[in-house]
Amino acid sequence: MNNKNKTKRRDFLFTATYTIGAVGLASAIWPLVDQMNPDSSVKAASTTEVDVSGVKAGKSITVLWRGKPIFIKRRTTKEIDEAKNVDLKDLKDPQKDSDRAKNPEWLVMVGVCTHLGCVPLGDKGDYKGWFCPCHGSHYDSSGRIRKGPAPKNLEIPKYEFVNNNTIKIG
Repeated sequence: MNNKNKTKRRDFLFTATYTIGAVGLASAIWPLVDQMNPDSSVKAASTTEVDVSGVKAGKSITVLWRGKPIFIKRRTTKEIDEAKNVDLKDLKDPQKDSDRAKNPEWLVMVGVCTHLGCVPLGDKGDYKGWFCPCHGSHYDSSGRIRKGPAPKNLEIPKYEFVNNNTIKIG
């Protein structure tokens, strides 16, 4: 065998050995990297679809998403008008109603008081929205803080309308 063929064979053996070693290393590391991904129960909890076809105007439902209550309220025309006509200067955390509700008829909010994390009661308080009995925070029909110690409005989660009867949260 001449020297040229020995060199080609040696180069091939080195390349094959490096390739097999790299594949072996990758197959050994992959389970370690893959175990850091969230499991299927966490992935399933990241979004939820809610059928709102049975919710009448003026009523609300509460669903659980990521361990938090989500208030979904189908507002009446009167509630929508009241929320739109609020002077932003009167608000502690000024936000237009149109920035809070993608569809004026539906309000979707995280049902956790922004003061200390209590769950406010619906259709209560001085502004006919939500009232947190723990420390006296009053929210209006758009979930905006109007009175009490809470510093911010009720949070609006990421959501979208899948169709006329379904809201996808997350």
